[in-house]
Amino acid sequence: MRKICRALISVSDKAGILELATGLASHDVELLSTGGTAKLLREKGLKVRDVSDLTGFPEMLDGRVKTLHPKVHGGLLAIRSNPQHQAQVAEHGIEYIDMVVVNLYPFEKTAAKPGVTLEELIENIDIGGPSMLRSAAKNFEDVTVLVDAADYPAILEELEKNKGSISRETRARLSRKAFATTAAYDGAISTTLQKLAGGEFPDTLHLNYRKAMDLRYGENPHQKAALYRSSVTAGRGMAAAPQLQGKELSYNNLVDLEASWRLAQEFDQPTTVIVKHTNPCGVATAATLVESYQRALEVDPVSAFGSVIAFNRPVDGPTAEELAKLFVEAVVAPGFEPPALERLAGKKNLRLLDMSATAGDEFGFQMKVIGGGLLIQSPDSLPAQPQLWKCVTDRQPSPEEMEAMIFAWRVVKRVKSNAIVFARSGVLVGVGAGQMSRVDAVKLGISKARDLKHALEGTVLASDAYFPFPDGVVEAVRAGVTAIVQPGGSVRDSEVIATANEHHLAMVLTGVRHFSH
Repeated sequence: MRKICRALISVSDKAGILELATGLASHDVELLSTGGTAKLLREKGLKVRDVSDLTGFPEMLDGRVKTLHPKVHGGLLAIRSNPQHQAQVAEHGIEYIDMVVVNLYPFEKTAAKPGVTLEELIENIDIGGPSMLRSAAKNFEDVTVLVDAADYPAILEELEKNKGSISRETRARLSRKAFATTAAYDGAISTTLQKLAGGEFPDTLHLNYRKAMDLRYGENPHQKAALYRSSVTAGRGMAAAPQLQGKELSYNNLVDLEASWRLAQEFDQPTTVIVKHTNPCGVATAATLVESYQRALEVDPVSAFGSVIAFNRPVDGPTAEELAKLFVEAVVAPGFEPPALERLAGKKNLRLLDMSATAGDEFGFQMKVIGGGLLIQSPDSLPAQPQLWKCVTDRQPSPEEMEAMIFAWRVVKRVKSNAIVFARSGVLVGVGAGQMSRVDAVKLGISKARDLKHALEGTVLASDAYFPFPDGVVEAVRAGVTAIVQPGGSVRDSEVIATANEHHLAMVLTGVRHFSH
């Protein structure tokens, strides 16, 4: 055990610091401090020694230099069991510091402010704080380092239990946390300054994620998995959504929840999205949420069994009543009304995630690991822009067909490539997902729809990328499709358009591709 005799406290965030300092003082720990922290502790009646008294130098340069001194870092870095260190400490009048309590200037919070200037950012780069954290963390055999207010209560309990001492196990754990904190802090500074210099992608990419929980397993039981939350965008996105009830989340649950939620956000009307293995098997909009759910479920009730469902409205009582009739793995929505929670409480294994409790969506960069590297890209957040679409056939689409094509285009954006979607206004009819050829995607969508007894006559078709040959169009015509929306851009566009004209189809080109690999 290592007894705490002297603690240096210098914090930007004062939360919990008074209770910690009071607890330390009760164990006869001498308190060293600086600036505002020292002022606060004195105002509350605690005896505090200024760091300037320890060093013999005043704070200077507008507070930029407070703790950068051999008498501070010597007191932190001296190895207590090393005779040479002991001799040098005695020779230079250095006093041991057994605990450092530091949190850093809020650089990330400052960087997130609209219109922040470079000068503001520079002044919020902490120098002395990270230096003390690193010194204390390096010498964890002799020094306890505290960087997170969440650790204060446990430290006070351990001090009480061990009569003023902290165990090596605790010191080592806190040391790792301190190094992780300074690494993340430096990464945030580097990334922010690189962004200011221009360019969407920094020369060096720093990722700052903290483990939120271990998951039961990965995509398969033999794979391990965990959920990490971004420290930069804390409180945002699916990773921050609180779970209101149900079993622990799995890796696949979270992947499907993200896929379903992103698609639900494409629509303004009350919308239900039912997803299985990241692909939508039911999507519908309606005047009410319960009606949208009923319409979405009718698309493919077989695949909906054991699915994940997203709503873009708070789940109400009538919707929950219908939802309770189906076995569902997880549901995500921007809130759940009390009658809905009451009705779904009986389904104890059903996982409910509440996006209303987050600070909004945060999709950020999309990342994919490859051997020895990482691919990153901006998210596919481009909305449907029908005002920019171009009809290239002799026949113009009817208003009803155009409405259905807009719906289908929003859905196909979130289907795995090669992707084909059949739809009517406000409801999905068939999906061909993840096929190696586009014509096979068309055939699959037709087959699925017919197996589920859905009439395809009068439907529209959306394709996430161009038709390389007219064969996909021919298959769609045979099924009863009357209008097609697709990006265009094939060397055979003229053949594809001619085929559409031959069969009196309306064809619209978006000029935008939505591959999803």
